[in-house]
Amino acid sequence: MLSILGLSPIAEAVYTALVSESHSRPGELTAPTGLTEGEIAKALDELTELSLVRPSRESAESVRAVSFPVALTILLRSQEAELARQVEELTSKRAAVAEAAATLNLVHDGTERLIGIDAIETRLEILAQEAEDECLAVLPGGAQSQASLDASRPLDEEALRRGISLLNLYEATMRHDEATRSYAEWLIGRGAQVRTATVLPPRMLIFDRKVAVIPIDPADSRAGALITREPGVVATLASTYQQAWSCAVPYTADQHPRWRNDLTEAQHRLLSLLAQGMTDEAAAKRLGLGLRTVRRQMSAIMERLGAQSRFEAGVKAAQHGWL
Repeated sequence: MLSILGLSPIAEAVYTALVSESHSRPGELTAPTGLTEGEIAKALDELTELSLVRPSRESAESVRAVSFPVALTILLRSQEAELARQVEELTSKRAAVAEAAATLNLVHDGTERLIGIDAIETRLEILAQEAEDECLAVLPGGAQSQASLDASRPLDEEALRRGISLLNLYEATMRHDEATRSYAEWLIGRGAQVRTATVLPPRMLIFDRKVAVIPIDPADSRAGALITREPGVVATLASTYQQAWSCAVPYTADQHPRWRNDLTEAQHRLLSLLAQGMTDEAAAKRLGLGLRTVRRQMSAIMERLGAQSRFEAGVKAAQHGWL
């Protein structure tokens, strides 16, 4: 159970063995855990760093484990801190991407400007044919248009046939659109990887981490695109993508929008906003609700999930397919 909160399997085994005893010497843990002394030493180092074990006051050579409720609190706080760090880093990189996109308004060596959807699709066909290893895609906006899905299918099918690794990152709300969801499942069935997140960087395509395609106007991807091979720009975009990908949730076919049976639409919108890092005050303003109403609804959501903190509510909501 503790592994979902970041604890390694061997550390969890040692912690579980320690919980059943008031205190134990490291050498006494080999029998109940089935681990070697080296593995136990490594596990104790991990547990000590997380403050889940402490020196015994009864025996100088022994250690004791903190209680299970205390361990859960410590691990949840550690995960909350890591999530906050990742969100801050992702926000910073999104700003860097926006700044990079602005500087690319002038055409220079290594950059092409394409105007119109036909020009974009023609160039994407060439880039897809030239790809040798992978294609990374950010597809914000939830539901994708049928025209976009139809245009992507032959390119994706050919790339997968050639063994190209496709990684598609969608906005979490795509789970509520049948056409987009079916396309994602079609991709997964042919070996592609698909993940979803509530917060995404701007739309982009990155081929072999050597060439990137971004819209001239992020609000209108049909207006035109910039294609760049500038190493610094491509590296920044790839780093932003990797950060977003690591924070996203893998999509599986059984993750349909079950929130409709568990939450009202208003509660789902509130949960999505708070998962993006919004404060209660900001979420209330966005939804046009009173602060007390937002806090009351969040308390109801946490109670329904059996969560003791906002972070735990976010974890459980993701597990239930609510995000």
